[in-house]
Amino acid sequence: MRFAPRSFTDRAGRAVLLRTPEPADAAALLDCLKRTSGETPYLLRDPEEITLTVAQEEAFLQNMLDDPRCGMLVADLDGQILGSASLSMAGPCRRMAHRCDLAIALYRDFWGQGLGRAMMQTLLDTAPTLGYTQAELQVVCDNHTAIGLYKKLGFAECGHLPGYLRYPDGRLANALWMVRPL
Repeated sequence: MRFAPRSFTDRAGRAVLLRTPEPADAAALLDCLKRTSGETPYLLRDPEEITLTVAQEEAFLQNMLDDPRCGMLVADLDGQILGSASLSMAGPCRRMAHRCDLAIALYRDFWGQGLGRAMMQTLLDTAPTLGYTQAELQVVCDNHTAIGLYKKLGFAECGHLPGYLRYPDGRLANALWMVRPL
């Protein structure tokens, strides 16, 4: 699916475009994913685990465009992708069709500038028009800033996921499962 492009002014006064990525953005999105994965311990993968080819990412982006119930947004500052946020089905079964999963990754330099909130709010505003009545996400328990944002957006803690991530040094990170009615 496609989102209508939307201009957003961040807290630093920069005009950022929130838009749907195109297959031509594949290389930039892979670079963004690798960089964001290296900037924070809160994402699922380490940078070296991101091994998709540009062609595979192009196909993924085209599938997102073709799927009427899934979507992705990027934050674009003068042609540079700063991060992405996605909305996808929680599962393939009819009994789960009312639930969607949200995810976000943003360059650390742009944390706290309102971009994450604007991207997540856009996904939340769109989800009901796609037939969803519940939004869900998982967040590492130590990610207090993100948890605060999600609570401000109306998410509530619904459960704990022990041992959600295991870091290379053997440490485990627990996560929260958060849910918001739409």
